[in-house]
Amino acid sequence: MVKQAPWERIAAMPAFHALLVAKQRFIIPATLFFLVYYFALPLLVGYAPRMMETKVFGVINVAYVFALSQFLMAWILAAFYIRAAKRFDVMAAGVVAELDRQPQGE
Repeated sequence: MVKQAPWERIAAMPAFHALLVAKQRFIIPATLFFLVYYFALPLLVGYAPRMMETKVFGVINVAYVFALSQFLMAWILAAFYIRAAKRFDVMAAGVVAELDRQPQGE
């Protein structure tokens, strides 16, 4: 039989709340940044076409550079998340260790 996790005990732990807050502090701003950056391209192409068709070099214009920069931005954001996830893993291990130290009846 698989042992059930004591979810009520976990949810009541201050270390678990700290983990949730730390994740929210990263995930919410990162998601908002991603959405703004992602939707900026179609909005700028629609509302500022002259700026977006400005040539940067050769036939490459600002719109192409912006579109290609979104790939770079996604990789950078992923790298930041990997770094943050390492901290989250340490915090989660602390939650598990604290849970293991608590008596079962608590």
